[in-house]
Amino acid sequence: MTITGSNFIDSSWIPSNSGKVFERRNPADDSDLVGTFPDSDVIDVQNAVDALDKAAPAWAATPPERRAAILEAAADHLAAHADTLIEELIREEGKTRAEASMEVSRTPMNLRFYAGEAHRAAGATYPGGGPTTVYTVREPIGIIGAITPWNFPLNIPSRKLGPALAAGNTVLFKPSEITPLMGQRLVEALLAGGLPPGAIALVQGDGKAGAAVVGDERVAAVTFTGSTEVGRAIHRGIGPERRVQLEMGGKNPVVVLADADLDAAAALIVKGAFGLSGQACTGTSRVIAVDEIHDALLDKVVARTEALTVGPGDQAVAMGPLASPAQLDKFLEYVALGLDAGARLVCGGVRIDGLFVRPTVFADTTPGMRLLTDEIFGPVLAFQRAGSFDDALTLANDTAFGLSASIVTRNLSDAHRFIAGSRTGLVKVNQPTTGMAMNAPFGGYKQSSTQTFKEQAGPSLMQFYQSEKTVYLSPEA
Repeated sequence: MTITGSNFIDSSWIPSNSGKVFERRNPADDSDLVGTFPDSDVIDVQNAVDALDKAAPAWAATPPERRAAILEAAADHLAAHADTLIEELIREEGKTRAEASMEVSRTPMNLRFYAGEAHRAAGATYPGGGPTTVYTVREPIGIIGAITPWNFPLNIPSRKLGPALAAGNTVLFKPSEITPLMGQRLVEALLAGGLPPGAIALVQGDGKAGAAVVGDERVAAVTFTGSTEVGRAIHRGIGPERRVQLEMGGKNPVVVLADADLDAAAALIVKGAFGLSGQACTGTSRVIAVDEIHDALLDKVVARTEALTVGPGDQAVAMGPLASPAQLDKFLEYVALGLDAGARLVCGGVRIDGLFVRPTVFADTTPGMRLLTDEIFGPVLAFQRAGSFDDALTLANDTAFGLSASIVTRNLSDAHRFIAGSRTGLVKVNQPTTGMAMNAPFGGYKQSSTQTFKEQAGPSLMQFYQSEKTVYLSPEA
């Protein structure tokens, strides 16, 4: 079935102002047209902001228990439609069934978590001089622009829309043009849960629509997950008067020491590197192994990689297609760059058919190679040798990014040394670089994040979506 998608603006499902549309096709089968969706521009965004601006006072005044109940009901709606959503997610993005099932089950849990946050918008009191009472009030800041990626098109938007709405803000949502249907489904769930139609707007489209969201100064804050290049452009566009939350790229290492269980290390490396076809910001892209076990570990990783089945996500496979022709071009480009730089292609590196490729492992890489410096966002893994723990830590930190890092070791002392020395926002021990607890903060160092407000959970989560007003109250003048 082909979907005819819409924008949602001023309480109505409507086409783009220009009438232009774009297509989204199944990455596993280019002949399968998933749907056509509005190709929005600055006029659509302006209309959305006009409507959100009018609705903002009423939604801000909505009691927190009502906001919480709406998020809970939206979660119920998603859970009730899980089977359909799994099939649509496989078809639209190319996820495997296991990956799609995990995301569809996680998203309602996110909304329930943020429903609880609606009740915790508490201020604080401070000692005042004489009869004066000094206290703070936390208030919604206005319109939130949420610009989200395609690789987790339900999970990541729910981590932005959930807290924004819980805090009493109206939301302008611009999902990726690669997964527009999932963006529409999330808005439908919120409306089915009882969200006032004026409290949210959905604008479909590509980068020009996203730029218009950032460019409208009535948008009080922008939360973005995506590439570092786009994130930096958003940061420049926001300026100092408005808020921005950026979660960007990664070049995530797994360090393996001589005392590691190599079978366990190989399993978590392959899972972290090739899950979601390598298209995850926390995905493992580098393995740094000490000399004593480098070759043995490489052999085990290659054996597991070559055993991975690749095919359409609705079949029993370990890895689905890349999400778009642009992702395929990037994959092939970096395979060529690695070979030109002198790295050794150990396995993979080839296109099978359409957007399907074999997961790829390079060895004999050296610092400065683009295999080690650039975020490829595809199923490409690069091995590095280290002479010692200190050498491995130095190599792990030798990147402009700082999102996630892992170490595999039985030595608790070395684990703690790595935790202390790693310049990343997420550090994992004997675990893949991927996979996060929903009740823990998420964010990176260096070019991986703005490092201002953490996403997902933690004490700074709701602060991004709220203004803090300090009140001085005296009984009389």
